[in-house]
Amino acid sequence: MAGSKSGYYLPAPSAWPLIGTVGLFLLLGGFALQLHGVEKGVLTMGIGLAIVLIMVCGWFATVINESESGRYDEQVDRSFRWSMGWFIFSEVMFFAAFFGALFYARIYAVPWLGGEGEKAATHGLLWPSFNAVWPLITLPDSSGFTLAKKPMGAWGLPAINTLILLSSAWTLTWAHWGLKRNDRRRLIGWLTLTVLLGLSFLVCQAMEYVHAYDELNLKLSSGIYGTTFYMLTGFHGVHVTLGATMLIVVLLRSLRGHFTPDRHFAFEAVAWYWHFVDVVWLGLFVFVYWL
Repeated sequence: MAGSKSGYYLPAPSAWPLIGTVGLFLLLGGFALQLHGVEKGVLTMGIGLAIVLIMVCGWFATVINESESGRYDEQVDRSFRWSMGWFIFSEVMFFAAFFGALFYARIYAVPWLGGEGEKAATHGLLWPSFNAVWPLITLPDSSGFTLAKKPMGAWGLPAINTLILLSSAWTLTWAHWGLKRNDRRRLIGWLTLTVLLGLSFLVCQAMEYVHAYDELNLKLSSGIYGTTFYMLTGFHGVHVTLGATMLIVVLLRSLRGHFTPDRHFAFEAVAWYWHFVDVVWLGLFVFVYWL
């Protein structure tokens, strides 16, 4: 009951889950309409996004107020930790599916089309001139596709972004150490630097996409290489955006004096998520950009 440390805190009924559901429905529905060329698709997406943002701000405020008022006990803390752990596990499976699509294309589909092993007869029948080389920018049949001039290199902006994310993991760890030592100056300073690094990553990724579209002609319609490239890097960018947003919320709370060395799971949850995003990027850099 509320205010009791001996029982499990049961929050009052909330409309935020329903509001969030409506917002996500409009956001994804508008995106589907836009893909089919419906004129009001963008407007529907905008309304859905606005509702989602209102829901996030309102729900965050509710949970923060409950936490700061001392209503949460150790049982709730354990529940939050398990919930965040399972959420990150679901995100691991999310990216595992996308990496699986990439590996299937690279290890199985493209070599088969190139006539590797027992598929030589198929290769000679379908595309005898096809060269099975990854990244696949020379397509067996280019009709309906956009041919990329060359693949995205690893040692330009991608390498810079790798350095940025690895540095942000380091600065976030220092901020956590400052919090555990009740050093507010170190906490806020290193956390601010982490936020700036996260935003810098997003700016560099936007520059990379402009370069890919305008100079490399690499687009979603550039065959399996284009689709896997944007699918993996794009969804990772969405996760970085979400992580940076959570870091900003934690920074604002830190500026208001929230968190103590013994009670700061919100900070830890964001740190877990940010480190997960860093690890995913390392996989992206190796298998999408480098190899």
